Amino acid sequence: MTTSAKRDRETVNLRSRAYESFTRRLLADEIRPGQFISQRELVELTELPLGAIRELIPRLEAEGLVKTVPQRGMQVAHVDLNLIRDAFQFRLFLEREAVAVFAQEAPEATIRALLDDHERIVAACTEAEADGAGGGIPPDLLKEAQDIDWALHLTIIDTLGNAIISDAYRVNQIKIRLIKQSKTKLNTAVLAPTMREHLAIIHATLARDPDQAKAAISTHILSARDRAIGLR
Repeated sequence: MTTSAKRDRETVNLRSRAYESFTRRLLADEIRPGQFISQRELVELTELPLGAIRELIPRLEAEGLVKTVPQRGMQVAHVDLNLIRDAFQFRLFLEREAVAVFAQEAPEATIRALLDDHERIVAACTEAEADGAGGGIPPDLLKEAQDIDWALHLTIIDTLGNAIISDAYRVNQIKIRLIKQSKTKLNTAVLAPTMREHLAIIHATLARDPDQAKAAISTHILSARDRAIGLR
């Protein structure tokens, strides 16, 4: 490998690390929606060089994660009604078509693995509520349920085998996660209806019924959107 090629690869790696570090801190609430942040602050947060941060900013702006405000600097995306509407509409369009393909083409083993994960979480939550004497569902179980939640949607999207769609979906998923952190974190009250909605999607795909799968995922996404807006 030439010196120039090696340098180019190192630059790409730094950009990728800067992006991953930014999004990780954003989703961990170390960087807050609506916050103004400087390049120097991003250097300190990510522990990466200024050059990598400067190359990161155009990507964040293109993805709608930050914007430059004249005479104020960079501002992280707000969680507002417009973001909620746009992010959930984008998600609905992609997932409705993806789940129809998933229902027809996904390996049965993949679908049954999703079913097993969800049934296990539902059973564990039922047991925890019965044994908890009003204490609710343990945080570690809620975290596991959240991971299973994200995994279902990513599995449906990635089954398309389309890198452009998968990449665009993941950018939008960051916005959806910001919305959920601000508005509707998965909690004891939300967990049961969410799992029921997921099971309806999974059973429709297991039955190889794309129309029913599209209807079930539409119900699920619109319910999540309405919770974020405050209608549920």
